[in-house]
Amino acid sequence: MKRKQQQRLIDDIESEVRFTRGLIGKEALDERVMQAMHDVPREFFVPSHLKSMAQSNGPLPIGHNQTISQPYIVALMTDLLELRPDHSVLEIGTGSGYQTAVLSKLAAAVYSVERVPELGEAAKARLESLGVTNVKTRIGNGYEGWREFAPFDAIIVTAAATHIPSPLFEQLKPGGRMAIPVGLAGLHQELMLVEKDENGAQQTRSVLGVAFVPLLGENGKVQITETS
Repeated sequence: MKRKQQQRLIDDIESEVRFTRGLIGKEALDERVMQAMHDVPREFFVPSHLKSMAQSNGPLPIGHNQTISQPYIVALMTDLLELRPDHSVLEIGTGSGYQTAVLSKLAAAVYSVERVPELGEAAKARLESLGVTNVKTRIGNGYEGWREFAPFDAIIVTAAATHIPSPLFEQLKPGGRMAIPVGLAGLHQELMLVEKDENGAQQTRSVLGVAFVPLLGENGKVQITETS
């Protein structure tokens, strides 16, 4: 039964990709991404009382005013990064650890930062229990990235910023890619693909409208303007 439900979820993701192909510019996501989505058990990352809904293609609450993202969005954001097996990737917003687990299937190393201690600690325990060994997690301010392990081949941000955070762009390698929702919570947000060219210049492209919780900056406040 679980295998059938998992395949139904994959079918739902593929259907939504086709439905949005005019926006995302492709008919199908990378096969490696879809295999990772198939292999990671989403029910392991949702609260016990919501496990019956784990294979639905929608976001679910995980406590602390946070959510586990819609699987289609997880797959799409992962696809945008164009990860290779030798890549290192920074994730801002560990949350339940679901997106982290998907990334771990595709990259050599994943570094994930979570602001909420309870979520970060629980996600770390889940990943360890699944035998994931190429992920490092920490509790901290994701807006500032993780300079100790920078630069990164790719960065994924699972909360909406009001702008492209300069500390994160600085930690992206030339030729690297960042997937990040930009906009205000409750208002219009766009999933953006940010690329750094070989000269360090920024190129951005809007992919489609999304809805994420806000990315918090210093002192737990929504970061409205750049800090100097």
